[in-house]
Amino acid sequence: MPLAALGTALDAAAHGPTRQKVTETIEIAAPAAKVWGQIKDYAALESWHPAVESSETSDGNNPGSVRTLHLKGGATIVESLKKYDADGMSYAYKMEDPGPVPVTNYSSTISVKGKGDGSVVTWRGAFYRGDPNNNPPPERNDEAAIQAVTGIYKAGLGNLKTLVEGK
Repeated sequence: MPLAALGTALDAAAHGPTRQKVTETIEIAAPAAKVWGQIKDYAALESWHPAVESSETSDGNNPGSVRTLHLKGGATIVESLKKYDADGMSYAYKMEDPGPVPVTNYSSTISVKGKGDGSVVTWRGAFYRGDPNNNPPPERNDEAAIQAVTGIYKAGLGNLKTLVEGK
């Protein structure tokens, strides 16, 4: 019996990283259609996200399209579009090469919903930290991954609000 208990304890200790989730939401004083009009082009993240210098896609807003983001400062991120719902004002994508973002197996959805005279934009993602080992370095651990994704979302949503509201 003691060996069975030891095996269970070792299995628990050997468990790898836990999937992390981040959701950021912002209210924008503009109709949902206007907000969607700003973010709907999968190939133009640079039109509203301040960290992106330029981007290109292999197939526009069609699922399977690969998007390469060229960040200010020179790094790149490669993503693929998984779902695109123009009527539902949302799309989902996956990072194929996270570049400088300390994550692995990252997937995300951004959506716009009407709320009264305004709208709500929700950006959510799920991912694992950049280093799957049990003792990752601080720059690739859970906290670093959560902080990076949260920063990406907040910067983008804040700038989107400013652009759409014209303030």
